[in-house]
Amino acid sequence: MNIIIPMAGRGSRLRPHTLTVPKPLVPVGGKPIVERLAEDIVAMSAEPVKEIAFVIGDFGAEVEAQLLAIAERLGAKGHICHQDEPLGTAHAILCGSQCLNGPVVVAFADTLFRADFTIDPEADGVLFVKQVENPSAFGVVVTDEAGAITDYVEKPSEFISDLAMIGIYAFKDGERLRSELQRLIDENVIKGGEYQLPDALRNMTQAGLRFEPGAVTDWMDCGNKVATVETNHRILELTADELSIPGSAVIENSVILPPCHIGEGARIVNSVVGPYVSIGNETTVEDARISNSLIQSHSTIRNKVVTRAMIGNHAQVDGIPCDVSLGDYNEIH
Repeated sequence: MNIIIPMAGRGSRLRPHTLTVPKPLVPVGGKPIVERLAEDIVAMSAEPVKEIAFVIGDFGAEVEAQLLAIAERLGAKGHICHQDEPLGTAHAILCGSQCLNGPVVVAFADTLFRADFTIDPEADGVLFVKQVENPSAFGVVVTDEAGAITDYVEKPSEFISDLAMIGIYAFKDGERLRSELQRLIDENVIKGGEYQLPDALRNMTQAGLRFEPGAVTDWMDCGNKVATVETNHRILELTADELSIPGSAVIENSVILPPCHIGEGARIVNSVVGPYVSIGNETTVEDARISNSLIQSHSTIRNKVVTRAMIGNHAQVDGIPCDVSLGDYNEIH
């Protein structure tokens, strides 16, 4: 099985945290989003993963090396594929065409999840969905009485289904998907200036392929600051048994309330940290109370009560309590 992870978007909803770091590399629970996503797919898949294609923008050589290292750690061959223009979801997947052979999972790198990747032998693929209260904000699938998907509708103005597509897809035949995506490009089937994956899915469904909705037990969005802090909370819950304080961390006259991720070289003095807090590498916390927050690396938090916060790298926070979203290299006093 192969994996394609489109991740070339600008991550504008998560600014200022994506001004210096691509959104899929923002850490959640101590690991970059894209690393957790790839790990989860490999762990949940019944088949070994052979190749992983990361479809990126111009992220630089350092990021590319980091992504290839993630694939290598998971026992797969990594590929860096570039999407130079934001031409839509179908175009992004096609940029990773070298991995569109045999069974393939497509996972957009702004969501984390838990699911069963076993595909019904009678189905040609599974589109993972989540039942939502406000379908008009999502792309949804319509199913027949037998449970097969019959249509794909983007942000319906009237209720037709509450099964929202979450950006995770498993296909039995990557070559067939590739040919349908290429047909959209060749025939210029474009909407809003973009080539859209649901148009390819609709063509395959009308041609007789059977796609089924797949259930997820957890769907964790990383689209904006509030959602990412909530996802950090849930990831720490799910991985609580794996968490430990590294030997390089300094904990002085402080209390750590689990579950928490404490990074290498972190220094926590005269403070209470947790629950549901991620502290990045080499970050210092002094005379502070932090809960339900995500603090990245090489930052300093002093004399402050912090909750529901997301604070970037190399940031300085000292002062009155607040709910804050602070980017890299910023200061609050």
